[in-house]
Amino acid sequence: MDYSRAVRAAAVQISPVLHSCEGTLGKVLKAIDDAAREGANLIVFPETFVPYYPYFSFVLPPVLMGKEHMKLYEEAVEVPGPVTEAVSRAARNHEMVIVLGVNERDKGSLYNTQLIFDADGTCLLKRRKITPTYHERMVWGQGDGSGLQVCDTAVGRVGALACWEHYNPLARYSLMANHEQIHCAQFPGSMVGEVFANQTEVTLRHHALESACFVVNATGWLTPDQVSEIAPSEALEKVLRGGCYTTIISPEGVPLCEPIREGEGIAIADLDFSLITKRKRMMDSVGHYARPDLLQLTVNKTPYSVVSPGSMTQELLPGEPDSLPALEETPE
Repeated sequence: MDYSRAVRAAAVQISPVLHSCEGTLGKVLKAIDDAAREGANLIVFPETFVPYYPYFSFVLPPVLMGKEHMKLYEEAVEVPGPVTEAVSRAARNHEMVIVLGVNERDKGSLYNTQLIFDADGTCLLKRRKITPTYHERMVWGQGDGSGLQVCDTAVGRVGALACWEHYNPLARYSLMANHEQIHCAQFPGSMVGEVFANQTEVTLRHHALESACFVVNATGWLTPDQVSEIAPSEALEKVLRGGCYTTIISPEGVPLCEPIREGEGIAIADLDFSLITKRKRMMDSVGHYARPDLLQLTVNKTPYSVVSPGSMTQELLPGEPDSLPALEETPE
């Protein structure tokens, strides 16, 4: 695959339309159009942006969040479905790789899901956050190792993790071992103030250095009116502010553009792939700097299933006949 042409990446900091999948999708499609006009051929959106991140679960006690949880079910995204079809068309029309976070509804469960669309509109990957964090466990089910993949795309080898998955060094290493060139990170933003933003910056710059890849991070944002709508008290409004850090980082751990820490906007930067080789020449953590004779990672990539693929033969209980009577043919 030829990665010699220029790659222009875009990371979107944006607010959702609360309680409206259609409204938020409209903002996604507009942002894709805006980034295309800037020449971007990769765009990354925040964590579970469609229809919106479940901020309510961070400020409401479980006994009071049922109504909001049900609203999220009603607006959640089926994969495949109308949302993925619309994003696929946009990717194809603009020849753009798109990384989108959605609340995925799969029958009776919701999942924190990351979707990677190639520039021809093909959905290359649907992965689910392997461990929802803290309050998120009341909202989403767990993902599995089948999503720990790096995809060959029109802009290079792309991997993705969501939020505090970046605090799982083995999950990060599984992507590094698959030689990701562009790491797409997604965070909710508008939580826990500057402490959250500072932690995010440290974590992402470290991953860029350790993996020798570019990191494109998109963070969500809530307007002041949305904060007041979600938080049940003025005191709790404070925990739904700050925490935003949308930027693009080089394999040397250097931000390639001014980070967006407040409001809506699009961070854009050009990616020079020679920087990957420059960094790996010094420290290739999955190559000449690795010690597989001492340390190895085992990844279970088997998808979850509630049905075992074992024998379908039914064991007879004590006292049951050795065989069942043959079915009689029904006369026509």
